[in-house]
Amino acid sequence: MNQQTNPTLILGGGFTGLFTAMHLSHQKYSQPIILIDQKERFTFQPLLYEFFSEEMDANQVCPRYEKLLEGSNVTFVQDRVEGIDLHQRQVSLASGLNYTYNYLVLALGSVVNYFGIEGARENSYPFRTRGNVIALEKHLRNCLQRASQTTDAEERRRLLTVVFMGAGPSGVEMAATLGDLLPNWYRELGGDPQDIRIVLLEKMPELLRGDINNDVRDTARKSLEQGGVELRFEHTVTGVYPDRIEFKHNDQVDAIPTVTVIWTAGVCTHPLIRALPIPEEYCDRLGRIQVTPTLQLPSFPEVFAGGDCAAEMVNCLPPLAQVAYQEGAAIASNLKAISQGKQPSPAQVKLRGSLLKLGLNESAANLFNQFEVTGKAGHLIRQATYLKLLPTPIHNCKATTEWLIDEIFQRHSGSGSLVSSGAAKGQS
Repeated sequence: MNQQTNPTLILGGGFTGLFTAMHLSHQKYSQPIILIDQKERFTFQPLLYEFFSEEMDANQVCPRYEKLLEGSNVTFVQDRVEGIDLHQRQVSLASGLNYTYNYLVLALGSVVNYFGIEGARENSYPFRTRGNVIALEKHLRNCLQRASQTTDAEERRRLLTVVFMGAGPSGVEMAATLGDLLPNWYRELGGDPQDIRIVLLEKMPELLRGDINNDVRDTARKSLEQGGVELRFEHTVTGVYPDRIEFKHNDQVDAIPTVTVIWTAGVCTHPLIRALPIPEEYCDRLGRIQVTPTLQLPSFPEVFAGGDCAAEMVNCLPPLAQVAYQEGAAIASNLKAISQGKQPSPAQVKLRGSLLKLGLNESAANLFNQFEVTGKAGHLIRQATYLKLLPTPIHNCKATTEWLIDEIFQRHSGSGSLVSSGAAKGQS
């Protein structure tokens, strides 16, 4: 394959990778485009909670890549990347396929960080993919069934106790969702919903510490406490076992009996990114690649990177869907410019506020760090914002229509009008 026909390779089909591919296709990019991901479906991670609660279905939240890319000039390859040789411009896949590229887009995202804690990987449930959602729901429903039938009080308590490790946005959103769901599920089995126990453990002294959502921290904490979620701060987990989670607090070792630990303690840089021959001065403290304002690698200008595996050298932005989405568009624009003999431009990524799900039909929306809207109004803003980001106009329209029909004609039939409880910050 000569250099003129070598493709532009995009590794990873998350927000950055998928939207880079789609924008290139829409812009009639002249070079071949190949998108590689080991899964067959895109995962819209901010809406996984809606998939878990059945507020939205799999085709809305986790559409197939082949369906999304239908009619485009993007070739989708379902495979696992095993090696990246930046010097030879080659990528090797688990299937034995090898590609030589003209341009490369690194969008591999991040992986779950278990911090080397004993038993954490083997005995906890992450919440990042469609498969994670299905496995967790199956496990929880099985626990509730067993709890409804056992006569052993200690066993019932263990089965009905759910512990979250990590009080970042994922932990908060999932704890709030389960706080609404599990009592209903258990009541349907004839159990007492008061027996459900949800505990959120956090190493830091407060939830959402250092996160973009920290402006809605008080709202989130109040919502969780009202939902019966136990908040335990400055708890350091030391081990996760099939029947308990152990932790240290105030120099004392303690444990909570449980068969369900949900791991939302954070992520780390993808191993393939860490293995790249990038000088330490071009990596941040988390091991992410530092890229130029045009989202290129300083030593390899034919390589672009975005999303969770990259950090801008000048303007470091949080690993959010809204950031990755805009970076995908910027990378596509720069690849198009280079193909036309033009210079790439700095990415213009703007944060538009934060959105936090706080249970079924409840959310907090902090818009442009000026307005906070909570309750059902916040829920509608969050849903509308994310639905607008769903890939492809056709999929976006279909998902939005289905959701609006559900909201208007099913969930709110006979209910009163929605009133925003938010107010402008700093204004009377």
